[in-house]
Amino acid sequence: MSRILIVEDEPRVAAFIEKGLRSNGFATTVAEDGQAAIAMALDGSFDLLVLDLGLPHKGGLTVLEELRGQGMQAPIIILTARDDIQDKVTGFEQGADDYMTKPFRFEELLARIRARLRSALQPASGSPAEVALKHRNITLDLRTRRVQVGSKLLDLSAREFTLAETFLRHVGQVMSREQLLDHVWGYDYAPGSNIVDVYVGYLRKKLGSDLIETVRGMGYRMKAK
Repeated sequence: MSRILIVEDEPRVAAFIEKGLRSNGFATTVAEDGQAAIAMALDGSFDLLVLDLGLPHKGGLTVLEELRGQGMQAPIIILTARDDIQDKVTGFEQGADDYMTKPFRFEELLARIRARLRSALQPASGSPAEVALKHRNITLDLRTRRVQVGSKLLDLSAREFTLAETFLRHVGQVMSREQLLDHVWGYDYAPGSNIVDVYVGYLRKKLGSDLIETVRGMGYRMKAK
């Protein structure tokens, strides 16, 4: 049975989510403020977190940053009334796996939770699980989530690493923006968003400007040679 920590300070919303998840076979715990959320998340063996941003004591983005900074790997889905693009970008940059805005349909939240739990449990390329991906002078360590370019060791954000991993698993293949959104962000982003282009730019700066090429009208491709 998967254990889910619901970080929500509005009792009615927390009770609604908890009731729905329990009726679908999940074990749930509720944290009502950011400070409690950090202590409970690090002390308990949770499989996934549903995290509000507008929390007392410590805001949700601070909670997210501290948990990822202390090595927590469980998927985190942000569920918040904030729909500003900068909040979304910051959330993903600090390690969120998904972002939903309120009001929301429970059926959609449940589907996203199940999808994230499946992704967390299954190795991306079958069994046995790979420990590293290599291409040219780049090595991605899938255990430590760090990347080495030549002799230089780099730290990538969670989104940057997942995007780099997607490209390395599809070397030479054109990836459309829609495919990259699906692989990296897990759902259709806001229409007209340039978040894929922004993150490709980040990777080019860190991994090499000539590594990822733009295929006009189609998307991006990591060069095979």
